[in-house]
Amino acid sequence: MSIAVTGATGQLGRLIVSGLKDHLPADQVVAVVRDPQKAADLGVTVRVAPYEDLEALTAAFDGVDVVVFISGDTPGARVPQHTNVVRAAQQAGVGRVVYTSAPRAADTTLILAPEHKVTEQLLRDSGLTWTFLRNNWYSENYAGTLQTAAKTGEIVSAAGDGRVASASRPDFAAATVVVATTEGHEDTVYELGGDEAWDFAGFTRAASTALGRELNYRPVTPEELDAELTAAGLDAGTRGFLVGLDVNIAEGTLAEVTGDLSRLTGRPTTPLVTTLRTLV
Repeated sequence: MSIAVTGATGQLGRLIVSGLKDHLPADQVVAVVRDPQKAADLGVTVRVAPYEDLEALTAAFDGVDVVVFISGDTPGARVPQHTNVVRAAQQAGVGRVVYTSAPRAADTTLILAPEHKVTEQLLRDSGLTWTFLRNNWYSENYAGTLQTAAKTGEIVSAAGDGRVASASRPDFAAATVVVATTEGHEDTVYELGGDEAWDFAGFTRAASTALGRELNYRPVTPEELDAELTAAGLDAGTRGFLVGLDVNIAEGTLAEVTGDLSRLTGRPTTPLVTTLRTLV
């Protein structure tokens, strides 16, 4: 079996490549990358193919049984990029595509979901065998929040009582490796997330433990958060995303606990406080 990983030099991609090497000979793991210099330490076969280059992607997928398709990281550019990945997989005759998507991508108000919804439909219509890994929020995404709290002594959020079923990147990577290397996941959707969903009061307690100091939790309205982010010098696009995400959390879009992630990995997901300690 040969497995290719797109975006293989990213934070999630590196973990997946490392995990695959525990199951396959290194020459059967293909890292599909934009910059080969960043992949020099991966210890696997490296093929250069930006998402914008359909011909290069098709060549990169040649002889590959499974493509682990990590979504692009540029909002607004994902649909054309992802279309190329799907077409390349078709042309190369890939056996299955494992795509990292967003929670409830087909029917959610989550600000990140629309491009994932389009990509899922592209795969459904492609004739390819697929698996959708709808990853909830990575706990590591709150590294900046933790760093700010270390300076200010407080956590500020407009998420209200909304909860987040986050898990660590290693958790998501481990599940991806299982799905990529084993049978029985064909045309299947997994809603992946942590075993417990926390609210921001709980996040504040976990962050206090990780930092070893008492933090204050200060709930604000979306308008108040936008004003504070404006005063901090953030641009309109970044403010809109951060405020919109908190509104989504308040709506419950990241709160679902399904158990899919821990069932796939065979172990409990990493507690929030454990991940936060690694970010200090």
